[in-house]
Amino acid sequence: MTPEMVRDAKILAVDDEPANVRLLEEILKREGYARIKSIMDPRQVLPQFATFQPDLILLDLMMPHLDGFAVMRQLIPRIPTGAYLPILVLTADSTLAAKQQALSFGAKDFLTKPFDRAEVVLRVKNLLETRYLHLALQDQNQKLDVKVQERTRELEVARLEVLERLALAAEYRDDVTGQHTRRVGAISAILARALGHSDDEIELIRRAAPMHDIGKIGISDAILLKPGKLTPEEFEVMKSHTMIGAKIQSGSVSPLLQMAEVIALTHHEKWDGTGYLGLSGDAIPQEGRIVAVADVFDALTNIRPYKPAFAPEEALRIIRDGSGAHFDPEIVARFLSSADDILDVQRQVQHLSDRHLSLNLSGS
Repeated sequence: MTPEMVRDAKILAVDDEPANVRLLEEILKREGYARIKSIMDPRQVLPQFATFQPDLILLDLMMPHLDGFAVMRQLIPRIPTGAYLPILVLTADSTLAAKQQALSFGAKDFLTKPFDRAEVVLRVKNLLETRYLHLALQDQNQKLDVKVQERTRELEVARLEVLERLALAAEYRDDVTGQHTRRVGAISAILARALGHSDDEIELIRRAAPMHDIGKIGISDAILLKPGKLTPEEFEVMKSHTMIGAKIQSGSVSPLLQMAEVIALTHHEKWDGTGYLGLSGDAIPQEGRIVAVADVFDALTNIRPYKPAFAPEEALRIIRDGSGAHFDPEIVARFLSSADDILDVQRQVQHLSDRHLSLNLSGS
């Protein structure tokens, strides 16, 4: 134990005999312990314990008003679970029964009266060293926990970034701007807010929705970029992108990836049950129903290999006409009431995309 630890150690001595208190103070101060508080009335232990916050308690067993056992009964519930706060019992009763009872009440060691100076010093030193080692171990464990949490967060961020980039790579294959995923995320967030979701839930769907078509990475260009209508066989292959996307994002403990998995799997379901998996109505997870509307509207209003961009008015009409068949009627209603915000966010994302492209060209 270093001199600094000795000077910083706070010792609470409880004994109703003034001579014993003076002797303990003299022995401890001679060893360098300067922060000693002595109490001769055991009824004052509890309030002094709360304010002084000792590192070691020297406690007499036989006292008026409250004996040492009663004091320990008061103290132990106030010592945090897992904390090591040693109680050194002072007693003239050296019987095995007394020691066993004291240990059962929470004592860590014993000093037998009359005190032996060398024994007082050694037992106090040993108990304080054990306390400091325990505190050091707790501190180290907390630091390790922080590092583990930081590393876990870093790995999760890296994993999400890989998936987001993979989703963007898949999107670039049939969207030359690569902004469809971001627009779908932004529109889905608007719809989630209109439906009354919390801020955390809105942010979750904003980040999960862009990964809805990540499964397109597993679809061949011959099908994905085909300018004409797909054959029934090709359409079956195309439909598999929902299963591929869900599988890529499955098995995660992350709420974001769990939602992204659900969205990838169900964003082509239809309210009337004629979608890819045949789910209908409320059996389709709401996040899938939200992204279904956002995805179709953004695809309609932007160029695709198989179609030109539709005017916003025409796309809004198609969404309205799909209420109750393709789309959840409530979500369509919220979509139509939020149309101005949705068109505005589309323009904002496109503006950022154009600016980013311009900066890249000017720097090349």
